[in-house]
Amino acid sequence: MITELGHFALVLAFFVACVQAVVPLVGAHKRWPGWMAVAEPAANVQFLLTATAFAALTYAFVTSDFSVRLVTVNSHSAKPMLYKITGVWGNHEGSMLLWVLIVTLFGAFAAWFGGNLPPTLKARVLSVQAMIGAAFFAFILFTSNPFLRMGVPPFDGQDLNPLLQDPGLAFHPPFLYLGYVGLSMTFSFAVAALIEGRVDAAWGRWVRPYTLAAWIFLTIGIGLGSWWAYYELGWGGFWFWDPVENASFMPWLIAAALLHSAIVVEKRESLKSWTILLAIIAFGFSMVGAFITRSGVITSVHAFASDPERGVFLLLILAVFMVGALTLFAARGNVLQAKGVFSLVSRESVLVINNVLLAVAAFVVFVGTIWPLVSEMAFDRKLSVGAPFFNMAFTPFMVALGLILPVGAMLPWKRGNLARAIRPLRGAFVLAVAVGALAFAMQTGRSALGPVGLFLGAWLISGAAVDLWSRTGRGANRLSRLTRLPRADWGKAVAHAGLGVTMAGVAGVMAWEAEDIRVLQVGESLDLAGYTVTLDAVREIKGPNYEATQADMILSRGGSVISTLQPEKRFYPVARMPTTEAALDNGFLRDVYVVIGDPQDNGGWAVRTYYKPLANWIWGGSILMAIGGALSLSDRRYRVAAGARKSTPAAGVPAE
Repeated sequence: MITELGHFALVLAFFVACVQAVVPLVGAHKRWPGWMAVAEPAANVQFLLTATAFAALTYAFVTSDFSVRLVTVNSHSAKPMLYKITGVWGNHEGSMLLWVLIVTLFGAFAAWFGGNLPPTLKARVLSVQAMIGAAFFAFILFTSNPFLRMGVPPFDGQDLNPLLQDPGLAFHPPFLYLGYVGLSMTFSFAVAALIEGRVDAAWGRWVRPYTLAAWIFLTIGIGLGSWWAYYELGWGGFWFWDPVENASFMPWLIAAALLHSAIVVEKRESLKSWTILLAIIAFGFSMVGAFITRSGVITSVHAFASDPERGVFLLLILAVFMVGALTLFAARGNVLQAKGVFSLVSRESVLVINNVLLAVAAFVVFVGTIWPLVSEMAFDRKLSVGAPFFNMAFTPFMVALGLILPVGAMLPWKRGNLARAIRPLRGAFVLAVAVGALAFAMQTGRSALGPVGLFLGAWLISGAAVDLWSRTGRGANRLSRLTRLPRADWGKAVAHAGLGVTMAGVAGVMAWEAEDIRVLQVGESLDLAGYTVTLDAVREIKGPNYEATQADMILSRGGSVISTLQPEKRFYPVARMPTTEAALDNGFLRDVYVVIGDPQDNGGWAVRTYYKPLANWIWGGSILMAIGGALSLSDRRYRVAAGARKSTPAAGVPAE
């Protein structure tokens, strides 16, 4: 009964979305207040109905209702409760239901907190958002119905993919979807503004919170996915340039560019056409991600489905929205004329450079991801584009971005003096050079990657600190004024510093990691980067729904025991699939990472060990970036409902 109720709620939500997509749009065009007023209650009803459908599916998973086909294929009665719940979105059909739930949630947010929006713009935004929702409702109902029943329910289920039975991957998809779908709101605002024929500073202020929220969620989601890959897959890597990893990274890059471009629209009413185009492309890239993971055109460990019919449907949705939006963009070019002018040396110019670097970097990743598919379809040649290409092609843009960010933050709007802007940064630059030189002096026979990465990290962190300090003016009480700076200023500094921490972490791991793979007998040891790892014992254990080989590996240095690590090799009988559970000794400056493998003919065990310098800085930087975004989002000036607030700044503090 509850399953049928969920299915019925989903069908009703589809019809409500269709009404919301048409009636408010016509009302805005005709200036009929009654028709425009339909948008807000429709958005609320659409969200409540979709939430009901999602709750019904969750109930089926939690109660192990194996009469529902999706539960049978993706769950098991012995599975821990956490993974019964996460099994709801650990598959194609459930994940699409979560996707459309978030689409309706963002539409409801626009209805709840869009009180300051002009009625016509609000109606058009909610109408476009409903069009997106209607497209995905149709996709779910016609190709991916999660509520299909089994003719003869089995006694038990087939279990969830063991790789997905992990806390990191339990929370990784929802955050990614919040980011992906958050970009649908920027798309809706862009299309609504084009229909309205008005893109101004107020529009830039309205769209920024949604862009910022999407970027924050993408940052958290990508960070969680990287962390999961690092400790769960047993390969010791944090990023593999997998097509699906790239599919989440490309919208993140474009969203970062859009965020900075929207600042220029809000402050100077410039870069209007570029900002609208970025808003359209950002959502397009999130749709590309959905297509890659669900069409089967590209093989990936992250892929949800490989049904060509679903792939064609998603490609059709992508084509309709992108072609329609870009056609409207071309037709409305006359309303996108920039009002503000600025000199070559100004903050606007640096933000333009920032945008170009991020956009080109995203394009490089896109080409590397799609080219194998194009090559096979057009030239009948199978090619593999791997990490060497991405590292070589992508890294220069990130180095250039890291170099210009601190300088751009110090430049004034409209017109600036480069020498005057750089002067406060001299100390930060000297510190960064000293850090890079120290790293270069300490390493022997290595590449310049590590020193360059630490230089960039130190440059971004110290540059962010100088930027904050410069906003406190001169004279006494600067520390007091520092605490009263707008949260947006703090958010920008923390996010830029977080990028520096991540850059340093990536460079440290790639430049200085050490690896050892060998067979050890119980009682034998190996040396790795000054540490000693001893295989002390191996035993068989039994988990709630798996069997495992667990090892005790003693980590010591200079004769002193640091910790006992317990890596596992698990086997899930129902899914007939093994997984690797690495064990880590985490430290501020390094990780020691151990993996137990298969037993060998001579009685020993395959053991893989890694020394990972600065590994935790990668995810620490991601956390800092997300915190910085949250600080900016909490600034009253950037909330949708609050609008701009004029305040009298402290003496010497820029009111920005």
